[in-house]
Order: sequence, then structure tokens, then C-alpha cells
Amino acid sequence: MSPQEIAEACARAMYVDDSTSQNLGIEIAEVRPGYAKLTMRVGNELTNGHGLCHGGYIFILADSAFAYACNTYDQRTVAAGAGIEFIAPAHAGDTLEAVGEERLRAGRRGVYDIRVTNQNGELVALFRGRSATIKGTFIDSAVGAP
Repeated sequence: MSPQEIAEACARAMYVDDSTSQNLGIEIAEVRPGYAKLTMRVGNELTNGHGLCHGGYIFILADSAFAYACNTYDQRTVAAGAGIEFIAPAHAGDTLEAVGEERLRAGRRGVYDIRVTNQNGELVALFRGRSATIKGTFIDSAVGAP
């Protein structure tokens, strides 16, 4: 399999068990090695007492893009730490896009930056995640995986 095929197979296998992303309507728009683009529509159920998208949901979207970006090499990888900066609010009806990109991958560790923007390309949040690989793969363990 090519690196691209591996990345796509890992994303498919991971999404099957990703009930959080499924329940929030998060969709995988694109994956490639060290990269993932996810989208999420902000419904009224995701807004807080200020009528804005709750920051926790923005974090979930960014964290999911981080997870898909760092799990593109068929080596199970988890978060070792993460932080977020909220730049601008998101509103009900917005479609948010989170783009995660690998900055460093060395040994068992990685660093990934995620930009969350709205449908107008306006920056909503910046997220940085640090990853750690663990035991296990996706392709060998996935039912029906190539």
C-alpha cells in the first residue's frame, strides 16, 4: 500500500469506532500522511449561554483533526498533551473546518498544529497537540481493511 492508501485506511478504520465524531456530525474531508481536514456544522445544540458555539465543541473538532492527522501511519497514536487559543467566536449555522498538520514526528513523539476556521475562512482557533505512539495498528486489526 502507498502512504496515501495507508492514511485513508487508517482514517476509515478509526472512524468506525469514533462515536464522538459520528454523533457530532464531524466529517473527514481529507487525510494524507501527517495531515487531516475535518468539518463540523454548528447546530443550536452546540451553543452555550451566550449563543456561541461552546469552546468544548471547538476543542473536540480540533482534537479530532489532531487525532486523524497523527494516526495516518498505521501506528496507534494518542494525545500526550494539547492546548487551544480561541481567536473568534463561532455561531449556530457556521460550518467549521479543522486542518491538522504534522510539525514534528520523531521516535514515539509528534507535534501537530490545527487551524479551525469558519465557512468564510476566518480563524476561530489555534490548537497544538503533542502525540505519543502506543502499541497496535489499524490496518491489521480492522475488519475488512485492505
